[in-house]
Amino acid sequence: MAPPERPFLCAPGLRIEAQERLVALQFQQLQQQLERLEALIERLEKRLWLTVYGVLGAILAQAFQSFLQVAP
Repeated sequence: MAPPERPFLCAPGLRIEAQERLVALQFQQLQQQLERLEALIERLEKRLWLTVYGVLGAILAQAFQSFLQVAP
């Protein structure tokens, strides 16, 4: 019975594997940061639209009040 084959380990090969693991972790971290940033931008967009609708509502209410004062 032959002994099981062991992979050949060398310093450059180990460095490449370590670099690949490091790059994978960096991409994973970058993806998480992008997801958080996307959620933050989405919340900011909702706040912006709420502000726009509020200002528009105030302008329309003021216009409606001026019509009520002129109409009677």
